Amino acid sequence: MAKKEAGSKKKVPGMWLLRHLLLAVAVVVLLVAAAYFLLKNVTMHGEEIPVPDFSNLTVVEASELAARKEMRVEVTDSVFVKRMKRGAVYRQNPAPGNKVKKGRRIHLTINAVNPKEITMPDLVGHSMRQAKAELLSRGLVLGQLIYVHDIATNNVLRQLLDGKEVEPGTMIESESVIDLVVGLNAVDEVAVAPYLPGLKYLSAIEAIHDHSLNVGDVVFDETVKDYEDSLNAVVFFQKPMPSDTVIVNMGDSVSFHLTLDHSKIPVIPVEEEVDSLDVEVQ
Repeated sequence: MAKKEAGSKKKVPGMWLLRHLLLAVAVVVLLVAAAYFLLKNVTMHGEEIPVPDFSNLTVVEASELAARKEMRVEVTDSVFVKRMKRGAVYRQNPAPGNKVKKGRRIHLTINAVNPKEITMPDLVGHSMRQAKAELLSRGLVLGQLIYVHDIATNNVLRQLLDGKEVEPGTMIESESVIDLVVGLNAVDEVAVAPYLPGLKYLSAIEAIHDHSLNVGDVVFDETVKDYEDSLNAVVFFQKPMPSDTVIVNMGDSVSFHLTLDHSKIPVIPVEEEVDSLDVEVQ
């Protein structure tokens, strides 16, 4: 009888196999779940955050901001923009606001610490217009026209950088402002102010110089937020305005205000507009 009971307790081979199969399935499920958890947390699958705006920050400041946002930054290129602070972020990729995963590397283009250098040309003996064209072709900027009595009007007599004479061949920073000392014959003293409303910033400056005048106060209204806006802004006010009753002399200054709001540009009668255009052509 005892033998019979003992025999009834023998393990059934099918049950043993089923238990091990279930155990194997459980292990696989756990491994898949663990892999999914690790994948989600390591790659942040499906989780994206907006890229902050690094513009005008130093590389150190950009790195600190990126770290707070769980990103990385890398400087990959540089340019030179004189109006920006040296070493500041000029451009970034991806752009601000784009959605990226945490840990993403953001590529930065910075404003060079050391600007490009230009060879100073020899402008003495050239006309003011020729000198201006030469400066622009070299990446330099025409500053003040300083008139002195001379037999030849608008003949360049000296070239100045920061108030001091600069010799031809001297290496200077790109976008340096060069003032010109030019001749003025007594019979040529009177000039005519150009009509500026509607002209963009750089065109207005060129028109003033072409009339042998200097740029006075330049004021941007509240619509102009940055340097790019300033290039697209148009003149809506100038002083003095071209007029038969207002006499200006060569070397006098013309001030103007600019805006992005074209509705501010004054509307002038057709006859006056024709007259002002005729004056500019002359």
